[in-house]
Amino acid sequence: MQIQIKCSCGEGSCPEWAIIEVQGVVEVQPSFQDRLQNLEIGQLCRPSSQENYTFTIGYHELTGSKVALKKPMLVLKKVKCMDIDQSSDNQSPGTELEVVGIIRHRILFKTRPKALISKPQPVVKDRASPAAASSSVQT
Repeated sequence: MQIQIKCSCGEGSCPEWAIIEVQGVVEVQPSFQDRLQNLEIGQLCRPSSQENYTFTIGYHELTGSKVALKKPMLVLKKVKCMDIDQSSDNQSPGTELEVVGIIRHRILFKTRPKALISKPQPVVKDRASPAAASSSVQT
């Protein structure tokens, strides 16, 4: 069976992707187990002047760096198509792989996470003036 790979974005203009590699396990809360697609797990930041990255997950902050891969990898999407056999007018279902992006780097977080401890925000209670309270009540 032959699987064809096609790239519609043109050579050299494929979107760049990166792999995020963390040591350990990122566990999802049981309430999100059936909704993993498009689940936001954290915030990835890079100061513009450095090659260091920070990845914040909840109250944990990881620090990592960008590392080049030895061999680039492709991100592919499977597309079903109909193969038309010219000699016998038979159509058989086929599969093509479409290039979505190319991965040339990984962002490696190899240190233990730093715990972020924040002060709880004070609760501000608004006091309603008697004039405002009477004007908002309608009969």
